[in-house]
Amino acid sequence: MSLFTREGFTAFVESLPATSQVDQWDSRVGKVGDKVFGLLSDNDRHLAFKVSEESFEILTALQGVSQAPYFAKRKWVSVAPDTELQEAELTEYLQRSYRAVAGSLTRKLRRELGIDD
Repeated sequence: MSLFTREGFTAFVESLPATSQVDQWDSRVGKVGDKVFGLLSDNDRHLAFKVSEESFEILTALQGVSQAPYFAKRKWVSVAPDTELQEAELTEYLQRSYRAVAGSLTRKLRRELGIDD
């Protein structure tokens, strides 16, 4: 199932520990510990997620990938369905985003959520 569909995005988020989803900003938003790690825009079906500084530079040079509006200063990318990235690559980047955001939570909260390393 494609991450660019609501069903595919929802299934992906549900597969990760201690996540929740909300509808906000005209998007389906995936959160861990109440912090956003990814979203699927309802109107144009773009995916957005957090990446490392190095990945940000590499990815924004690819077709179908750009700085995410409102998130770019924090190294977020927006990926269009016509991207040259494969589904497995998108899944890996979304998992990295989840791990980065989960890792930024307090140790206490990670323990409460059952995701403490």
